[in-house]
Amino acid sequence: MRKEIMGVTFDDVTLEEAVAAGEALAAGPGFSYVVTPNPEIVAMARQTETYREILNGAGLVLPDGIGVVHAAKILGTPLKGRVPGIDFASALVERLARSGLRLFLLGAKPGVAEQAGENLKKRYPDLLLCGTHDGYFQTDGPVVDQIRAARADVVFVCLGAPKQERWMAQYGPETGAHLMVGLGGVLDVYAGHVKRAPEIWQKLGLEWCYRLLHQPSRLGRMAKLPLFLLEAAREKGKRGKP
Repeated sequence: MRKEIMGVTFDDVTLEEAVAAGEALAAGPGFSYVVTPNPEIVAMARQTETYREILNGAGLVLPDGIGVVHAAKILGTPLKGRVPGIDFASALVERLARSGLRLFLLGAKPGVAEQAGENLKKRYPDLLLCGTHDGYFQTDGPVVDQIRAARADVVFVCLGAPKQERWMAQYGPETGAHLMVGLGGVLDVYAGHVKRAPEIWQKLGLEWCYRLLHQPSRLGRMAKLPLFLLEAAREKGKRGKP
């Protein structure tokens, strides 16, 4: 079941339900992609119809940001909870290691995807990592060809929004992969270049605050969250009018 939150239709699932659905898509026929919108991505989608259509056309639309969960409550369409992209990816990797499906890592600066892959292999020795490529490419064709040649089942696409979502929708079917997942800066975390917030901060929904404390340059982006929730309240008011 999907719930519309400010123009974007989110799957109302738990993390466990999302991972089970993702694994089924990865093992199934055809091609699907997963998006993980936070408030910033939803705001972009409200401004661009084509981008909004790409998000809503995904096989799974997961509420990555705590702001999305708060907005859903304000709008009277509560979600089961936040499904962080990195938690979804990590749980999916664990299942891929058991199922034998092949993973390709795409994105980040040169060398990051390789290091991320090495770290994942150390943690999951049975993982079939079939290739990596950085996100600093100028032409798409060779990257598509490399993924196809690697016979990837799943591709983690970490190019940043909105590029990664547009790239998956446009080029995903050509790669032969069954599932792509847009994951922003996840490869930097897997490579050990960026540290996640401690678990207690994650459980309290304060991961954004931890990141802000360690990356003050994100203040401008974080300051948009109150405006996003205010916009949700305004939309709620409009819906309540006859």
